[in-house]
Amino acid sequence: MKFWCVFKKELQLYYGSFIAYALSMAFLVLAGYFFYTDMIFYDLFGDFMDITTSLWFYYFQDVRFFSLLILPLLTMRLFAEEKKLGTIELLWTYPLKDSHIILGKFLASFFVFFLMVAATLFYPLLLSTIHAFAWGPPLAGYLGILLLGAAFIACGTFISSLTENQLVSAMSTYAVLVSWWFLTWNEEAVGDELLGISLFDRFESFAKGVINTKDVFFFVIVTLMFLYLTLRSTESRKWRGTR
Repeated sequence: MKFWCVFKKELQLYYGSFIAYALSMAFLVLAGYFFYTDMIFYDLFGDFMDITTSLWFYYFQDVRFFSLLILPLLTMRLFAEEKKLGTIELLWTYPLKDSHIILGKFLASFFVFFLMVAATLFYPLLLSTIHAFAWGPPLAGYLGILLLGAAFIACGTFISSLTENQLVSAMSTYAVLVSWWFLTWNEEAVGDELLGISLFDRFESFAKGVINTKDVFFFVIVTLMFLYLTLRSTESRKWRGTR
């Protein structure tokens, strides 16, 4: 539990400034807007389509999109800000392993994201008061969003460890994630093998209300891969002769 002090410190930094509040507000406004428009679509075509394919699928695809827009802004400061301010040197002197520091920062960002996602449960709860539906598909979608968000955050954490410029960190994270997305747009060109490594294609089963253990495992592996790369990045200071 040595990461706990880093976790609390990061949460204080998030909620001690406007960052978490501003990003949470943007997330909730976008979620509310897309839920409303997708619900209108379901209301218009609901007689011909079930709620999973005409509401939840499109809603979680939309949440996937604006999560991509917001999460790099959440992670850009994790290491980059401390490097720029020089506080990273003080952090390395604490009786903590690099893995504890990385885990604390990652979990703090993920917790902020979790609260954002949890707040959007208000929308399906409100819908349930006027229209009964099975909760299985939306809960599968929420699980997929959390797994996808964890992968995004781990990627942003890694890139933030490579630079001391927050803007560079955010834009580089966008570049990696968007390239990962665009890579599989032309399915005929890339083939089924490459589609298998796409975070975005893997997410579609969750949006359809299906929890595939292979997809869960894939997101966990991607998240751990980026956290491992972050660990190697932070440890590189030792052979560079810096603390």
